[in-house]
Amino acid sequence: MSNTNDKNTEVHLEEGEKNLLLDHTYDGIHELNNPLPSWWKFTFYGGITFGFFYIILYTIIGAPSLREEFNKDYAIIEKFQEEFNKKNGAFDEVKYKAIVADNGIKKGEVVFNTNCVPCHKEKGIGDIGPNLTDEYWINSKGTPATNYPVVFKGVLEKGMPVWSETLSSDEIYQVVSYVQTLHNTHQPGGKAPQGEKVSE
Repeated sequence: MSNTNDKNTEVHLEEGEKNLLLDHTYDGIHELNNPLPSWWKFTFYGGITFGFFYIILYTIIGAPSLREEFNKDYAIIEKFQEEFNKKNGAFDEVKYKAIVADNGIKKGEVVFNTNCVPCHKEKGIGDIGPNLTDEYWINSKGTPATNYPVVFKGVLEKGMPVWSETLSSDEIYQVVSYVQTLHNTHQPGGKAPQGEKVSE
């Protein structure tokens, strides 16, 4: 127990609180001096210190901004993409034949049904994308060598995604091999012809 200036008032203190009791009251309320935790003060003053050096770094020293850092990193990514496209963008007939021999058409059907059906529908009869079962082609000549870059690089202005960003090289060859089997099958319900007619 601890007595205050008001003899009729008793203050109930927990163990260790006596040293925290301030020697003034207000309307019978006694105030304890509870200091902030050390970790809180460390975080607070650390934030002020960090902000001080941050301002100096970016306003006086001239460190690169977030946009400049992004542009630098993006330039590196574009370089890697360019090298990747040079290495893998060209059609490799030897690899294509090896893919086909390794059950590539069946695997390509799975890739097609997973990724291409939303635009070309099942069996390639066409929806948003063109009908792949007739003899008309928009962006290629209907051969594996001309279909491969269309899938690999895409045709963004016509809605064809850049599938090399999603599919592996093998998957692109597989789906191209499957598309070749759709050519001239004239599936029922197919979309009207688009592009140029290509002779066998």
